[in-house]
Amino acid sequence: MSATVNETLIRDVVAEVLGRLGGVSATAPVTTPATAPPAASPACGCPAGKATSSAKAASRGKFGVFADANEACEAAHEAYQQLSDAGVAGRRKVVELIKEICYAKAEEWGRLELAETKIGRLDHKIEKLQGQRGIPGVEFLNPYGLSGDHGITLEEYAPFGVIGAITPSTHSIPTMACNIISMVSAGNAAVFNAHPGAYQCAVTAARYFNQAIRHELGIENLACIVEPPTLESFNAIAKNELVKLLCVTGGPGVVQAAMASGKRAICAGPGNPPVLVDGTSCLDNAAKCIVFGAAYDNNLLCIGEKEVFVLEPHFDKLMAALEKHGAYRLNSSQIETLAKAAFVFPPGQGAGCPHPVVNRDLIGKDPEVLAKAAGVTIPRGTQLLIGETTADHIFVEEEQMMPFLPIVRVKSVAEGVVASKKAEHGYKHSAMIHSHDVSNMTAMGKALETTLFIKNGSCLAGLGAGGEGYSNFSIATTTGEGICNPRTFTRVRRCVMVDKLRIF
Repeated sequence: MSATVNETLIRDVVAEVLGRLGGVSATAPVTTPATAPPAASPACGCPAGKATSSAKAASRGKFGVFADANEACEAAHEAYQQLSDAGVAGRRKVVELIKEICYAKAEEWGRLELAETKIGRLDHKIEKLQGQRGIPGVEFLNPYGLSGDHGITLEEYAPFGVIGAITPSTHSIPTMACNIISMVSAGNAAVFNAHPGAYQCAVTAARYFNQAIRHELGIENLACIVEPPTLESFNAIAKNELVKLLCVTGGPGVVQAAMASGKRAICAGPGNPPVLVDGTSCLDNAAKCIVFGAAYDNNLLCIGEKEVFVLEPHFDKLMAALEKHGAYRLNSSQIETLAKAAFVFPPGQGAGCPHPVVNRDLIGKDPEVLAKAAGVTIPRGTQLLIGETTADHIFVEEEQMMPFLPIVRVKSVAEGVVASKKAEHGYKHSAMIHSHDVSNMTAMGKALETTLFIKNGSCLAGLGAGGEGYSNFSIATTTGEGICNPRTFTRVRRCVMVDKLRIF
């Protein structure tokens, strides 16, 4: 496979990104935080007692923000070498800084991201930043040892060096932050190319992170970012010889481009997660979980409930329970009106086009905005719109990323599993089931083979919210690594001592 990124493919990626969610002017001013870590000493470029950063790196960019992608890669490589000198203790300090900064700046940065992207909910954007405290760090990298008659062997998790990362508009700062935590825990540096519709907030956060890291450890440019992100900067990062690994969180276009780069890529692809309700579990709890998950951040999460299949005898009870927990039911006419507004055809293509795109003006918007598009007024505090559709409805087939949830009747569990698999499109991303029947759970799990499979909980239980486990906003479904953690960004190295060092 060629190491040169396919230019046409990347241009398609950019068109897809801008077409779906809209771009942000590259000349728009970048908002900086009201407060920042103490400035570095002008005499040496770093606080007293800390290691001196490269003057060359300092001259190219300011606190990790670069106009040139190749310069960003070079600076990140120098930072990687300094991080190596700082040891595991240095990595741990960086991780602690990122977590505490995210918690302290959660409201400010949540507002900043919402103002730029205009998608999602402020309370949930704040939660996603506060939740960075739960991202695993260096403690995830315990070595593995073997001991026998012929000596000892130690396997350790070693860094790659510089990682090129692409972040989405849906969770711009949270994705960058959890990537930094995981990558730095593993001993790497990073260069980010943010989504063009959410790069200003990412630049603000990256600058602040790098200021804090420089102040505390004297390491500069550990988490670089390109401003503004462009086709050329993505191409440059992917081709730069200092970048040893790519991590992509985004749609199918950018995932395809990364996998065609010739480098190893960790890719979090698209999803369209189905839910199956068989009626053997508590319907009230199922409804509560479904509303919570599908309404979270206005259904921007790739793991979020996107369509529900329920056995026909339990349909009415489930719908009533969903309404009880904050959903508003649209009738068939209102659903069709909303569908016409929610899915549009590209310019120059009519209704005969098989691939309409989601209307970016409705992505991640509040239920009131969707209700207005559907021609209905809903009660204040409505969390989610719901409505009955057929299994082949466009709201079932397409990942819409908005707070409307289609509910489909099925006659049997077998039919529900088949319909769920069809709607999931083989992405192998996420799926949910509400059931107390182990056979039904097993049948769905085997059929869909999803990376996340949640039983009797909301989609967020798959990320540890209401369930056991750790969180990360990069879920590598396409390339198979699953929910990313520090080990994801390492290579295993083996050290062998033959016939010696065993003490018994």
